Amino acid sequence: MIVSNGSLGCARCPGEETTDASGGITDSLPATSLSPTGHLVVAVCLGCIGTLGFLSNFLVLALFCRYRALRTPMNLLLASISVSDLLVSVLGTPFSFAASTQGRWLIGRAGCVWYGFINACLGIVSLISLAVLSYERYSTMMVPNMADGRDFRPALGGICFSWLYSIAWTVPPLLGWSRYGPEGPGTTCSVDWKTQTPNNISYIISLFTFCLVLPFAVIVYSYGKLLLAVRQVRCLSTVVTRHREQRVLVMVIIMVVCYLVCWLPYGVAALLATFGPRDLLSPEASIMPSLLAKFSTVVNPFIYIFMNKQFHRCFRAFFSCSAPERGSTLKTFSRPTKTFRTVRQERDFQVSAPAPSTAAPTPNSVHEASQGANHVAPSSVNSGCVAADGPAAETAAEPEPKLILVAHYRE
Repeated sequence: MIVSNGSLGCARCPGEETTDASGGITDSLPATSLSPTGHLVVAVCLGCIGTLGFLSNFLVLALFCRYRALRTPMNLLLASISVSDLLVSVLGTPFSFAASTQGRWLIGRAGCVWYGFINACLGIVSLISLAVLSYERYSTMMVPNMADGRDFRPALGGICFSWLYSIAWTVPPLLGWSRYGPEGPGTTCSVDWKTQTPNNISYIISLFTFCLVLPFAVIVYSYGKLLLAVRQVRCLSTVVTRHREQRVLVMVIIMVVCYLVCWLPYGVAALLATFGPRDLLSPEASIMPSLLAKFSTVVNPFIYIFMNKQFHRCFRAFFSCSAPERGSTLKTFSRPTKTFRTVRQERDFQVSAPAPSTAAPTPNSVHEASQGANHVAPSSVNSGCVAADGPAAETAAEPEPKLILVAHYRE
């Protein structure tokens, strides 16, 4: 049962944190903290993470606004991720940085609740957006009618779902299902991981399952199926195909590993703090997962955007004050759809062609048939093997494919 959280009105409730005369939050039980050197190291790390996260995500949004060619549905999802990471760098990291320089929380109980809610909400937005992005990429590759680069409805739906889903999971602690409070050495705030009550434990299990494990499962499933589909498709140019397969495989591995490195330690530390002994995690061990989670605001732009050839071309053009290199970046967004229609029309034409005569073939008829096959096959291959942009954007088609993959990612 969810009970009302009345601790905010207590002057000094047992087991609850209170605000000291200087505005910092203290706990009713003695809590270990970092040494001055430890706080200084954490402050330097937070300063670097906040600065790099702000600059990289701000640059991504500037490029998205500056170059019209980047305004595609998939890039809109990337822009949403950059917005959430940028807000973390503006609304969250500066306060934990200031607290680390002083060795204590500085803006009181209300500020701690606000900080915990904002950072939890934005962090879950980033996690769910990565899962939505992976599913949209998979769907775009497998469903031809989703390859229209002018249809922003799926991307906008995914963005709205990510933000509403995050709000739905971060508002309950404000209403009494768990709560927000000091975390680690007391210089950051988050969900209360330490209170071992049924009310708190049920929320933490639900949060861990639906906001960490579930997005990771969607990412692994989507990229796994997409990679399997790419490997099953073959073009005549086997060397190019192998190179693209290796590139997709490397990018998928990088994305999955970075997701685990940034978020799995935080989830494991939260579960250990919830179900383990009270002093199981030292202050140093409790602050490291939080730093890794914040480091995702720096990692995401580099993995999902700056390794994207579209953004890379515009990035170089932005700083050289020149026009982007002419290439597939500046091509029309409807080309993939036209390509799919061309391949489908050719296939339908071959299927609806008159049945061959039962008469014995003559040498001339055999020669003409072979010339016709040689004429159609290269056209099908060239239109099907479209280079694509992004980690999972490699597509190809055979002259008579059972599976046609179309994507609007372009290199």
